[in-house]
Amino acid sequence: MNRTIWLIGLTSLLTDVGSEMIFPLLPMFLTGTLHASPALLGVIEGAADTLSSLLKPVAGRLSDRMGRRKPLVLGGYGLAALVRPLMALAAAPWHVLAIRLSDRVGKGLRSAPRDALLAAAAPAGQEGRAFGFHRAMDHTGALIGPLVAAVLLAAGVELRTVFGLALVPGLLALGIVALIREDAPAPPLPAPAGAAGAAGADAPMPTRLRAWLVILLLFSLGNASDAFLLLRAGEVGIAPAALPLLWAGFHVIKIACTRAGGTLADRLPRARLVMAGWLIYALAYTGFALATTPWQICACFAVYGVFYGLTEPTEKAMIKDLSPPALRGRAYGWYHLVIGISALPAGLLAGGLWERHGSGAALGIGAALAMAAALALLAWELSGRDRAVGPAAQ
Repeated sequence: MNRTIWLIGLTSLLTDVGSEMIFPLLPMFLTGTLHASPALLGVIEGAADTLSSLLKPVAGRLSDRMGRRKPLVLGGYGLAALVRPLMALAAAPWHVLAIRLSDRVGKGLRSAPRDALLAAAAPAGQEGRAFGFHRAMDHTGALIGPLVAAVLLAAGVELRTVFGLALVPGLLALGIVALIREDAPAPPLPAPAGAAGAAGADAPMPTRLRAWLVILLLFSLGNASDAFLLLRAGEVGIAPAALPLLWAGFHVIKIACTRAGGTLADRLPRARLVMAGWLIYALAYTGFALATTPWQICACFAVYGVFYGLTEPTEKAMIKDLSPPALRGRAYGWYHLVIGISALPAGLLAGGLWERHGSGAALGIGAALAMAAALALLAWELSGRDRAVGPAAQ
């Protein structure tokens, strides 16, 4: 891992420490302290992710045109670091919505340029490992954050004060991202096999990439916010004070699995790894729907962590495989857009089914859509035109 990859990883780690000091407690804060409904939770999280995702292809394309990624990365991390701790002052659900929207604007500005910067820094043939390392650092921060929150709450610190203290890791992350040195833009390179087309910043997205993104959209429509899983954990009987610890344990699994998944993505067909991850997702969601005891919920979170490990680094490596360098910022932007634009309908669908028919129906539809997407991805992979594979499979 070179210097750029390490700095990006450390930035993500610290950013997630601040974010995850808040996120596991947000469902309880909204539904308990602010008396919001589960459906409103879905609206807030869905709207925040949707806004973020709408900005990502814009930011990615802008970084392609600028030939530089760092200014947008720095601005995005800075905005989130300053806005997120304002959750301590929220007195109504709409305050939470405004803060979450502002936080996600920062994420929208930074995500695609950051991924393009990371892809450029990754050694050839080790893209999966680089993205796996980055996601593992991200999940390490997501592990530390809930533990910090749990320790503070156990020490008698008020919930709103915990939210305010999230400013500290955010400012540290901002300082680290400022240290990243971005190389001068390289001249355009020939498009990789399977990503035919003009290499200019205004060229159309490769057909193969567009087809893959449509399949990803199908999966994402059933992938509602993980806040619903925390809500389900409370429904089954896990105490609110234990939720940060559950969330931290979940991220231990994700850390191990993303490192392993990134290595596998450089050795095995990437589409098949994603397919396996989606099938595991369907299994985990079915388990969440049927669980009746806390230990079953914990087991489902462990299985769910494997899904993240197989898909997160692999999907991002596939985007690099399927896009020419001059379009890479836009390609990562569209990848993030597809995931995020589906967050609002996914949240509305899950929240609505939860209120009308219970948690089993809401989680069951997620499992069904994951199965359908896995079958569609199998057809895409068997079409004979897939070049998004690791070196060993080529």
